[in-house]
Amino acid sequence: MEGKTKVVEAAERTGMTETWLKKHRLVYIGATRHPLILSIRDGTIDLSSFKRWLGQDYIFVRAFVPFVASVLLKAWKESDDGSDMEVILGGVASLNDEIAWFKKEASKWGIELSGIVPQKANLDYCRFLESLMSSEVEYIVAITAFWAIETVYQESFAHCLEDGSKTAEELKDTCQRWGNDSFGQYCRSLERIANRCLEKASDDVVSKAEVVFLRVLEHEIEFWNMSHGET
Repeated sequence: MEGKTKVVEAAERTGMTETWLKKHRLVYIGATRHPLILSIRDGTIDLSSFKRWLGQDYIFVRAFVPFVASVLLKAWKESDDGSDMEVILGGVASLNDEIAWFKKEASKWGIELSGIVPQKANLDYCRFLESLMSSEVEYIVAITAFWAIETVYQESFAHCLEDGSKTAEELKDTCQRWGNDSFGQYCRSLERIANRCLEKASDDVVSKAEVVFLRVLEHEIEFWNMSHGET
């Protein structure tokens, strides 16, 4: 059954996103197989790094909410398919639960979220998100960023749940949150939307979307670096 699922996923992953993933494979691997993720998978992570990630990502998610809301608004104004709004709305709805999850996890790990100061990599990423909320940024570019952000987390944490992983029990809930199959299906829904839009877009807009895709990967790597304690 698992083999059949992978065949279906491979068949679905076509279009411009697949071209970019092949073209920028090394950067994508850097974002989805970062040493921090690999240390979770092999059970060697320094828990101070995990706690740093948890606090910083809570701040990021709060900035992510208005970004996703802006993507929803762009879909309403610009999309040629009404079902896009339903898919994106599902993402908006899940963020309330995600913020509650961060608060619960922070309490479990003894982290005082109100005292967390955003670090430079986090601030830079949040500013980047804010720039994408501009009315001048096309829906196609924004949905590409949304897909890329969600997919990096899905593929990163799913890796920590694969056979042979030694992920600590206390971190499995975190990995399951983004690494589960349902979230993977959601990411593929976003990818299908992005590919449909990119197929109809002008070369100029496709180029803009590719630049944003790469910038997401770079910001993700910097975020992992920050969490891992790297400078």
